[in-house]
Amino acid sequence: MFLGEFEYSCDEKNRVRIPNKFRIYLKGEFILTKGNDGCIFALPKDYFSSILQKTNELPMFSSIAQKPLRLLFSSACEVEEDKQGRLLIPSNLKSFANIKKDVVFVGAGSRIELWSKENWIKYKNKIDENLDELLQGLGDYGI
Repeated sequence: MFLGEFEYSCDEKNRVRIPNKFRIYLKGEFILTKGNDGCIFALPKDYFSSILQKTNELPMFSSIAQKPLRLLFSSACEVEEDKQGRLLIPSNLKSFANIKKDVVFVGAGSRIELWSKENWIKYKNKIDENLDELLQGLGDYGI
């Protein structure tokens, strides 16, 4: 389970250290792909595989079903941490998430989200204003 918030900096080669608390669950190999609200999802390979299996049941000839899948899978890449516990953020994903230097790793339960520091601060400030409503909305999902 991924919990917490950690701030790191990218080096000149687009590498960033992975928080130790997250490295344990990633087991060295994982998938990076575009996520919601301008973040990057980092998913354990087995979890990504389970998502892939579920998408195999979606209708192949439905544009509504296929549009998000194309974006999810076309931007996905397998990543391994290096010997120093860093990951290389591909330039297309770094650009998508507007990451320049500072990266915030956000634990989101079953996944990690990578945010530019600026976008994370903006997002949190906006969310904090409506937190009570958002938490109440979880009831719609049976939580």
